[in-house]
Amino acid sequence: MSPRLDVSRTHIATSACPQGPTDSDSAAAIAVPGPRTSTGTTTDPTSDDHLPSEGFEGLEELPEIPPYAEVGAVDARALSKTLFARLEALDEGTHEYAYVRNTLVELNLALVKFAAARFRSRSEPMEDIVQVGTIGLIKAIDRFELSRGVEFPTFAMPTIVGEIKRFFRDTSWSVRVPRRLQELRLDLAKAGDELAQKLDRAPTVVELAERLGLSRDEVVEGMAASNAYTASSLDAKPEDHGDGGEAALADRLGYEDHGIEGIEYVESLKPLIASLPLRDRTILSMRFVSNMTQSEIGEELGISQMHVSRLLSRTLVKLRKGLTVEE
Repeated sequence: MSPRLDVSRTHIATSACPQGPTDSDSAAAIAVPGPRTSTGTTTDPTSDDHLPSEGFEGLEELPEIPPYAEVGAVDARALSKTLFARLEALDEGTHEYAYVRNTLVELNLALVKFAAARFRSRSEPMEDIVQVGTIGLIKAIDRFELSRGVEFPTFAMPTIVGEIKRFFRDTSWSVRVPRRLQELRLDLAKAGDELAQKLDRAPTVVELAERLGLSRDEVVEGMAASNAYTASSLDAKPEDHGDGGEAALADRLGYEDHGIEGIEYVESLKPLIASLPLRDRTILSMRFVSNMTQSEIGEELGISQMHVSRLLSRTLVKLRKGLTVEE
């Protein structure tokens, strides 16, 4: 352990972050208050004439806190124990309590950076991951108790990692899906990789269902939910493989549906057809739905083919006039 942490001093470091706060530190709102005099006015943090012990009662016996970049893991662990012991003796809401608590945050930021490094491959900026991990560190400090006999890094790491994972779970999905389906996606990915290595091919839905003990419908639902994890931009163009490139995704999706052009006429014809006599509706159905000839319709209804032709022509003219009036 560093000799500076073995010797008690009458003051603690005059600056909680002598090298200046980083972007992640300031964004996490963990700035340490500057030292104050007995009158409560802020003093020059670089001056030796005004030490924190003059304005912070109960901190006189704390060891010196060197620059955080110089504190090793062992020294940080030992110093944290001393600070936690003093934190339990202070009243929450006081300047002294805030000073010790913020010092603990700064002293253990290395835990956050270590945990954040596990998620370096994610698409989120590392600064955002560190900020979220710092929130987990603050929660761990507020919940930690020395009486449990557990080292603080052991206690804090699950909280920090859990906060980061919760951040990815809530923000990484392009479309919000239930947590059950998010976890099912991970299980399907893991089972799919294992079965693919074992079978030397992509597993089927039935094989995945048997492996996970789920129904086929649940597996299909999980596979469909996996498509919501990432979304492709319609303006994105595929990678050029030397064949001159391809158009954007929006230019390659969909097709021209010619049936849409007549949808207004179909909807307008429905009430007109419903108002026709039963025989006229029957003839229309036989001719244009069942594709029967006029002779077959005449035989079915017991009338001549010529009569069917006249009835059909009269009905079509009536419907055409009805559409013209609607327009």
